[in-house]
Amino acid sequence: MYDRQIVDQALALSRQGFSDRAVAEMCGVSVGAFRHWKYGNRRSYPLTDPTTTCPRCSNRPLDLRAYSYLLGLYLGDGHIAHHRREVLRLGIACCDDWPGLIEAAAEAMATVMPNSSVGRLQRTGCTLVNSYSKHWACLFPQHGPGMKHTRKIALQPWQEEIVAEFTEEFIRGLIHSDGCRSMNRVRRPLKSGDRWYEYPRYFFVNESVDIRRLFTDALDLLGIAWKQSNRKTISVARREAVARLDEFVGPKY
Repeated sequence: MYDRQIVDQALALSRQGFSDRAVAEMCGVSVGAFRHWKYGNRRSYPLTDPTTTCPRCSNRPLDLRAYSYLLGLYLGDGHIAHHRREVLRLGIACCDDWPGLIEAAAEAMATVMPNSSVGRLQRTGCTLVNSYSKHWACLFPQHGPGMKHTRKIALQPWQEEIVAEFTEEFIRGLIHSDGCRSMNRVRRPLKSGDRWYEYPRYFFVNESVDIRRLFTDALDLLGIAWKQSNRKTISVARREAVARLDEFVGPKY
């Protein structure tokens, strides 16, 4: 048994956005113990009963926070492919420069579909985090033939409710997939000589008009100012807006 103070500290760190693994390490507990505190005994469903693997097809609870983040990752760099028979593979392409992102994507997948194992496939410059299930299309009805920017992308009403409640996680997933935080360096010519100054800003780049709109709608929900820099780029540059994103997104790691 762990002291209640440790449990409360771990849950508080989780609410701040730290991954399950990071929380467990900071609190000196196992990942399994922490996940039991956070999610309950989610892995007790019998593996032989396929009706328990999908929260949309059964009464199994869905971790809404993890799902909102995973939804953002999927809309950015995710895809669903047919494997064998009726089995589907959800894959999220994560740049190898950001090992923390790879871990976060794997953790979100395992949390959303705990009865399906999560694997990693090495590709040139990236790692494909993937998981197999017959029910990934139930959770991501945006799945369809062709690239996302060539077809209509819209959230179902039940997804809209989740995004409205866990908007920060949804934005974080989108930025982790197709966005970045960078420093903009500006030169201002003066009589005394050129003056340089820097300021941070966020970018989100996606070919799909619909996905860009989902991103800006989520920013609007939180009152975060944005502007469209070019045809496919959304920029967040105002000081207070950047500070707000820094609270729950921050640089990739």
